Amino acid sequence: MKPIASHALDSVIPVSGKSATHPIATAISSGIESSDHFVVRNGIEFAGTHLIIDLWEAEHLDDMEFMASTLHEAVDVCGATMLHLHLQHFTPNYGISGVAVLAESHISVHTWPERSFAAFDIFMCGNAKPELAIPVLKNAFKPGRINIAEQLRGVVDKP
Repeated sequence: MKPIASHALDSVIPVSGKSATHPIATAISSGIESSDHFVVRNGIEFAGTHLIIDLWEAEHLDDMEFMASTLHEAVDVCGATMLHLHLQHFTPNYGISGVAVLAESHISVHTWPERSFAAFDIFMCGNAKPELAIPVLKNAFKPGRINIAEQLRGVVDKP
């Protein structure tokens, strides 16, 4: 059965204190960023890092305020810039779906509280460090098990 959106629980979280012109994290020693925000790490040039993170046996998956706070923390720790956060509660299970739109790309989340499962998708370009979100998510949601896949997006073929 398809979840029915509860418009009363719809939430757009305003972002204060940051804008698209907010400076991002300084270059990391292992990477060089170009003017198009592609990076070179370990001799590979690419657009950004995409993490697919599955949390199992996780907690707080139906708490909108907790989710918003955790996503803000993850964005800050990664050295990214939050532009907009939109979270939606669904009934009857009160799962959350949402996206944090970043100057560097996005973080999306979908939760199934009845299965203690959350799916996070984190894509960041430039010098943002999406891998730093992993300890934030572990600490916040206390999963019993976590699966992580990494994909480098936009890998430039060398002649």
